[in-house]
Amino acid sequence: MGAVLALAAAVCYGASDFVAGLTSRRASSYAVAVVAQASAMVVVAAGAVAMGVAPGGAALLWGALSGIGNGLGTAFLYRGLGSARMSVVAPLSAVGAAGLPVLVGLALGERPSALAVAGIVLALPAVWLISRGESGIAGDTPRRSGVLDGLLAGGGFALLFVALGRVPAGSGLWPLSLGQAVATVTIVASGVVAARGVVAARRAGSGNGARALRATLLPPRTAAVPALAVGVLGGGATILYLFAVQRSLLSVAAVLTSLYPALTVLAAMLVLREHVHRGQAVGLAAAVGAVVLITLG
Repeated sequence: MGAVLALAAAVCYGASDFVAGLTSRRASSYAVAVVAQASAMVVVAAGAVAMGVAPGGAALLWGALSGIGNGLGTAFLYRGLGSARMSVVAPLSAVGAAGLPVLVGLALGERPSALAVAGIVLALPAVWLISRGESGIAGDTPRRSGVLDGLLAGGGFALLFVALGRVPAGSGLWPLSLGQAVATVTIVASGVVAARGVVAARRAGSGNGARALRATLLPPRTAAVPALAVGVLGGGATILYLFAVQRSLLSVAAVLTSLYPALTVLAAMLVLREHVHRGQAVGLAAAVGAVVLITLG
């Protein structure tokens, strides 16, 4: 049952990320993230009220910590999806989100098989191949290719997965609801920092600083509804993951959920006609293989 829930979470995350990437191309990624996270918070809070379970202090603490990882991961992921290549950002975030929880699981006493260890080792060259850029073209910096955002997002989501894995079963959804609130604050703080940079640049060029601030933190009307949909999908995915990790090993639930880029990349190839060069294709295949090996282990 845990595996089924984790795979369902992967589908929801993949769909959410693709819509978020498209929306972030016509609005500020931070604005999209704030609206999405706020709507996810409402979804999870409604579920928490419906379940009516009062959690302990430790569960709430882990929930709050998961919110920091969720907020940072979402901010970097949406920035990368909106300004770089989805087929780079999404898989890199998944490798980090899958591999780091496995290592934490080992430290906590989980003992994955040799196949899982092989998957972790395979993930390292996968990151390198994906990070090379378009045939080594000069100027294809980590920021432009999405490598940096993908790696940072993966670290944030790894913290999310590990922290939720420490929430005891039977704690209900209030720890997750608190985490969503913390994630919202984290994203708003990130957006304010980014907005200040934009405003400073506009002022230096005698531009409209107030307008730049609004554009960074508030999405236009055409992007508001898709951003709300992103949050509903993302909130549902996180609920599914919480239930999955409470019914299986952290290393299994995190890796299965980290299959989410498969849908994102497939949609990017079919809808956006994104091109994947040969070396990068090998890296993507290796990343998928790493996730499969860890899962089988």
